[in-house]
Amino acid sequence: MHVMVATDGSSQSLVAARQLMSFAEPAKIDEVSVVAVISPLATVPFANELGGERPDDPTRLSFREEAHEATGLIMAEFQAWGVAAVRRQILSGSPAAEIVRAAKESGADLLVLASGSGGLTETILLGSTAQRVQHSAPCPVLVSRPKP
Repeated sequence: MHVMVATDGSSQSLVAARQLMSFAEPAKIDEVSVVAVISPLATVPFANELGGERPDDPTRLSFREEAHEATGLIMAEFQAWGVAAVRRQILSGSPAAEIVRAAKESGADLLVLASGSGGLTETILLGSTAQRVQHSAPCPVLVSRPKP
């Protein structure tokens, strides 16, 4: 089974990965792909809450490095759990479209991602990556909701 785990650098995305590990059997998972998408048109293309210290000067931030660090932390969780093949993909574009495209291209059997806690207004006005992925994914989707 090939599982694709999407991260936006949020602590909730790490919770989503751990939620999968709470009930799945690592022996049944052949490969995990950890995917991050940098959105070049967003005000904050990638905000890593999982990583270490950030530079004092925000102009020195590298969104690709932030995505690399966030995916690395989630990869380490799966490696420690016992999955033999853990890979990283850092993509650029619309998060939902890129996650779905990557899942199709890789033949993912399950997609795992976190759903934000923006509430109904934000979902209606801005849309939700998790919601868009659910409607277009080529495989089942596990969406982890934040606890209140």
